[in-house]
Amino acid sequence: MKILFIGDVVGSPGRDMVHDYLPKLKEKYRPNITIINGENAAAGKGITEKIYKEFLEHGAQVVTLGNHTWAKKEIFEFIEDAKYMVRPANFPQDTPGKGSVFINVNGTEVAVINIQGRSFLDPLDDPFRKADEIIKEARKRTNIIFLDFHAEATSEKQAMGMYVDGRISAMVGTHTHVQTADERILPKGTGYITDVGMTGPYDAILGVEKEAVMKRFLTSLPVRFEVDKKGRAQLNGCLVTIDKNTGNTKKIERILINDDHPFFS
Repeated sequence: MKILFIGDVVGSPGRDMVHDYLPKLKEKYRPNITIINGENAAAGKGITEKIYKEFLEHGAQVVTLGNHTWAKKEIFEFIEDAKYMVRPANFPQDTPGKGSVFINVNGTEVAVINIQGRSFLDPLDDPFRKADEIIKEARKRTNIIFLDFHAEATSEKQAMGMYVDGRISAMVGTHTHVQTADERILPKGTGYITDVGMTGPYDAILGVEKEAVMKRFLTSLPVRFEVDKKGRAQLNGCLVTIDKNTGNTKKIERILINDDHPFFS
């Protein structure tokens, strides 16, 4: 079982990279499931129904979200009908949407879960206790479980990875927009990477026009952050290969496409 994950898509540059490279990645790696984190896909914050449907048309089976889930008001109009979109499962009770989804791949079910961290982010429900709860339920149906842990602190991501090791197939971190080089298989068989990185502007700071970010640091004055649409773009992701019988990861590899790391088919 191969799962292709594409990290935080930022604005139109990120969407263009998905459009241009997802078909090539699917041809090269032949994933059974493709997951896209789309919480920044609409102008850098949030997602629209049109973008969600475009991701599915491009070949994604699941779209995960994060702390910017509610950035576009129209999400309340379609989130309940978006069968393959998951927002953080530890949002407060009765929050619209769902925190996990099951995908059927030739008779084999795969659970995809989205959970948000609390360090330096909103004080949501305990992500570790929520992981216990949702993993327990998922394991009643399948041993192939994939977690997108959307969190800021490296330590919280590592803690979650160690906490769920052996109970899920893979945990990938999202949110910080900088790909980490620590992909590995944890001692009990769970594939792990602290952050998959982002898909979007390359000559920018976390996808934002660099001049505005530098001005903020230099002056401490409020500035308006805009997605950089002028420079080059990149795609960050990872491919996880899972043993269908055990549910353990057999291999996890980073994917990095930019002008310094060109794509080779």
